[in-house]
Amino acid sequence: MIDRDALLEKYRIERDKRLRPDGNAQYVRAATHFPQMLGDPYTPRQERAPVTDHVRFAMVGAGFAGLCTGARLAQAGITDFRLIDAGGDVGGTWYWNRYPGAQCDTASIIYMPLLEETGHIPTEKYAHAPEIQGQARKIAQTFNLYEKALFHTQVTSCTWDETASRWVIETDRGDRFTADFVGVGTGPLNVPKLPGIPGIDRFKGHQFHTSRWDYEYTGGSAEGAPMDKLAGKRVAIIGTGATAVQCVPHLARDSGHLFVFQRTPSSVDVRANEPIDPEWFKSIATPGWQTRWLENFAGNVGMGGASEDWVKDGWTDLSRRIRSRVMSLPPSEWNPVNMMKAWEMADHEKMEEIRNRAMTVVEDRKTGEALQAWYRQLCKRPCFHDAYLQAFNRPSVTLVDTDGQGVSRIDETGIWVGDAHYEVDCIIHSTGFEVGTPTEQRAGFDPVGKGGQKLSEAWEAGMRTLHGLNSVGFPNLFLVQFAQAAAFVVNVPHNWMETGTSIAAIVRHMTDHGLSTLEPDPEAQEAWVKLLLNNPGMMTNNPDCTPGYYNNEGQPMDERAKYAVGYPAGPNAFFSYMKGWRSSGEFKGLRFG
Repeated sequence: MIDRDALLEKYRIERDKRLRPDGNAQYVRAATHFPQMLGDPYTPRQERAPVTDHVRFAMVGAGFAGLCTGARLAQAGITDFRLIDAGGDVGGTWYWNRYPGAQCDTASIIYMPLLEETGHIPTEKYAHAPEIQGQARKIAQTFNLYEKALFHTQVTSCTWDETASRWVIETDRGDRFTADFVGVGTGPLNVPKLPGIPGIDRFKGHQFHTSRWDYEYTGGSAEGAPMDKLAGKRVAIIGTGATAVQCVPHLARDSGHLFVFQRTPSSVDVRANEPIDPEWFKSIATPGWQTRWLENFAGNVGMGGASEDWVKDGWTDLSRRIRSRVMSLPPSEWNPVNMMKAWEMADHEKMEEIRNRAMTVVEDRKTGEALQAWYRQLCKRPCFHDAYLQAFNRPSVTLVDTDGQGVSRIDETGIWVGDAHYEVDCIIHSTGFEVGTPTEQRAGFDPVGKGGQKLSEAWEAGMRTLHGLNSVGFPNLFLVQFAQAAAFVVNVPHNWMETGTSIAAIVRHMTDHGLSTLEPDPEAQEAWVKLLLNNPGMMTNNPDCTPGYYNNEGQPMDERAKYAVGYPAGPNAFFSYMKGWRSSGEFKGLRFG
């Protein structure tokens, strides 16, 4: 029997240990403090002449957001398309994330986009990074998106030319070209962040960020070859989020000794990965199959009310539990208060199972206790793995639990936690990406629209868009993002496939009717924002949620943050609404010129 009050008090105690007044300021920008960590260790940079041409559509970002946009445009007959990316190839997050063990944490058949269009059959339920990046390349090849692509290129300015009705784009490679339309799809997980630990710059050993894995130092490969150069080395990894959960087992196997520095444990549930049977896949792969699976998954985890669960994984497990508890209520008790209580108890039961798993799997009781996650499951991104907890049973692995305080400082030879010093040869920073920073800071440029107004200035009091896609004052600019749209963070590519379809429909309509510009009607945009602000908010804003990037590191949100919300009725309702909006051919709320 769960003592609700005692559990919530435990949650609050653990949360308060980790609260820091500096919030997101506890991290530092790699570009500012450690630019040497941001080089591309995977692809040599090729010198080229500056580009000065014109394209129909320029897309900033060659991850899945850019690829889905380009693919949908190509399907609509818009082929004069350019990708621009700081990486050396397509893939975005999956170009940079090549750390050992990297894999998707939602099922491959719904995570990997455009499977039906490319004909790729995933090899396992949760594909590993090389296969996911391979799918990115296959999308680019299938839809001829490589032809005008610019890699190892950072956009430095993007300015609307009111006289010519086109965008002028400049880059760090001396490029200055124009485009009728610009899409921004730089994503929320593309700028590495580092911990602002005192003395981090004093360390004399080797250090790198997980998104720039240094296989030259570690040996091995993204494909799984052993990291033979770590034999005999003392390795430290700082951070125990989703990335660390995946790479710790490999570091534990290959390091002389591994020290895992933990401030907040992740909730780590069963992964149960397995190969995909090609014959089974053929049985489901009838026309339109991926859309149906996407909608089924979203219907299970995103307020969709799905009656069946096809994916059957850790994400949908909690939803099944919640539905079961709600449906067991007498009809007279079907009200928001009782439904939230049912949600809460389902979550408490699930988290108790996850905490018990840590105690069962990990042989050392003290270590198992330290690996227990004391917060609601959706306070941080849930993790799933079948080798992470087991890694702590190796005598060569030490969990350094900081009791919520984090690493104290770093010196020339190692890491301090309180009065204890750990001498190491290598520090690996598994500290994630900038999420709470402004879009223009993560993108590297601030679009300049009509009248010389910057996007950051237009959004100074809060983001304002129509459908999360277009913003008044910025003609022909498309924003491929979560906010003010579906905000479906569980299965990110579902957003991009749908957004790409909307962009392609708009550009096709304009091409067919000889229209040169579009932007939202101001009244329609304000009505959309007003609708979104009725969103009741996420569970992650609860006062007993542990600090993390989901809740602004536990600090109060500024006034602008309330605008970064999603469609109140949930992802599937938003996707359905947008399908009707674009298929009507009216594109209500947009002004064309």
